[in-house]
Amino acid sequence: MKIFKKYFNKKKILITGHTGFKGSWLALWLNSLGANVYGISINTPTKPSNFTALNLKSKINHKNLDIRNLKKLKK
Repeated sequence: MKIFKKYFNKKKILITGHTGFKGSWLALWLNSLGANVYGISINTPTKPSNFTALNLKSKINHKNLDIRNLKKLKK
């Protein structure tokens, strides 16, 4: 685990689909390793959701947008 902390600490990581089940666990794990996690997703796909249960909105840089919208994505 130390090698992961050393590698990911303060790295900028972009996750598309971070509100889904697998993406939310990945976001939580990388955040716990010290990474600066940026998440882009069009919505939260389920209710209840793992994203909401983990309170990831307050732990990562969360954006709701469609990655197919290049203009908004570039912002």
